[in-house]
Amino acid sequence: MTTLGTPLSPSATRVMLLGSGELGKEVLIALQRLGVETIAVDRYENAPGQQVAHHARTITMSDPAQLRALIEAEKPQLVVPEIEAIATPMLQQLEDAGVVRVIPTARAARLTMDREGIRRLAAETLGVPTSPYKFCDSLAELQAAIDDGIGYPCIVKPVMSSSGKGQSKIDGAADVQKAWDYAMAGGRVSHGRVIVEGFIDFDYEITLLTVRALDGTGAVQTQFCEPIGHVQVSGDYVESWQPHPMAPVALQKAQQIAQAVTADLGGQGLFGVELFVKGDQVWFSEVSPRPHDTGMVTMATQWQNEFELHARAILGLPVDTTLKSPGASAVVYGGVDATGIVFDGVADALAVPGVDLRLFGKPESFSKRRMGVALAHAADIDTARRNAKEAASRVKPRQA
Repeated sequence: MTTLGTPLSPSATRVMLLGSGELGKEVLIALQRLGVETIAVDRYENAPGQQVAHHARTITMSDPAQLRALIEAEKPQLVVPEIEAIATPMLQQLEDAGVVRVIPTARAARLTMDREGIRRLAAETLGVPTSPYKFCDSLAELQAAIDDGIGYPCIVKPVMSSSGKGQSKIDGAADVQKAWDYAMAGGRVSHGRVIVEGFIDFDYEITLLTVRALDGTGAVQTQFCEPIGHVQVSGDYVESWQPHPMAPVALQKAQQIAQAVTADLGGQGLFGVELFVKGDQVWFSEVSPRPHDTGMVTMATQWQNEFELHARAILGLPVDTTLKSPGASAVVYGGVDATGIVFDGVADALAVPGVDLRLFGKPESFSKRRMGVALAHAADIDTARRNAKEAASRVKPRQA
């Protein structure tokens, strides 16, 4: 799709995003800069991406009938899943029937919607290194899996969730019930199934943004961004930085794993591949077939940020993963449970050297909801991290 039309005309190139949060919003902006007509879909009104798209639609995306009706009515050329809670079997049906092209593919969207599909693909089909794991459908199965070899400490996650929701670490038998209950409350879809993973004593965790885009001959070429380091609290990203220093052997292994997983998933677009690293050892953790929350740092560090890379790749355009500057990001939390909050301290935050700010425009705030992000570029990542965190701390959300 290297010929692009004019929005709101019969020649328009129409792209529908399923999920229009802060990541989807930036993808929509990148698409609009290329003259693409955009349709932002979410489960609630006035989601961040709906505020900037040509068209805003609100449906239950996990409902197959609603999803099919919307796609058939809007007739987009591309459907771009931006969240996990989508009726992916319906996307597969529509793609198989030639109704629409799903990014990167309907199969990839289905496999990565739940941790079971992608973990079994990586470990059992592709044979890449992962932590030991088992899937459990009950508290009794979870306890048995731990007792039969997973051991303590271990990590429990719902098979379907996002941004670390429902994820916890179990240090001993007293934590098992609490971890199961937390996982059940945190899953995106009512599923009643968890993955329990043996704990890997890793030095650090990275996100390796991996781009499958067309080269000059029309063949798919895989390119990598510089590794992104990040800090997570309860499985939720709170800060990230790029580039994260890595030994050459470890970086090569990370790229090989990312290439193997994304090549099997196929299609075009950007993937966020999460990996554990200890010395020269690398383990696959998870993959998202879309821009990654830790990759928001690329808005400060790369000539083409992860959203621009995704937009270009899905449209069949050339991409450039070159790093522009070391940088960091730090999350701005809502701090309050309220609608239509206001933000004090924005000018103070932007006074920090090399800092930029993104406030997402979410209509409703929760204490631990991500409402914005501070971005910083600097000569080194230590300075960038310090400045990003300082800027984020100066933003003070409050009830209006």
